[in-house]
Amino acid sequence: MSLADLETVWQSNGETPLPECTYDPELHTGPRLTIESTEERAAREAVAREVCATCPALLLCELYARQARPASGIWAGRMPAELTTHTTELEDMEVA
Repeated sequence: MSLADLETVWQSNGETPLPECTYDPELHTGPRLTIESTEERAAREAVAREVCATCPALLLCELYARQARPASGIWAGRMPAELTTHTTELEDMEVA
């Protein structure tokens, strides 16, 4: 599914709501100009997961991330490794 397809499916009353991550992208990707400590990174990722939980784009973000297989960041409240594990679990369920 392309980004244009996602936007079409996601529209509500003729408008496309913005995903929560657009308001503070560094929350989901990490800072670009500084280095985080392990504790800072864990805290940022926890907040990003909380933001994702209430995002209007959560399900579409997860569909996109499962197809795109990102290497970093928080996508639909998950780390890339968690997306891979979750995708494998879903595929196993579909086969059964």
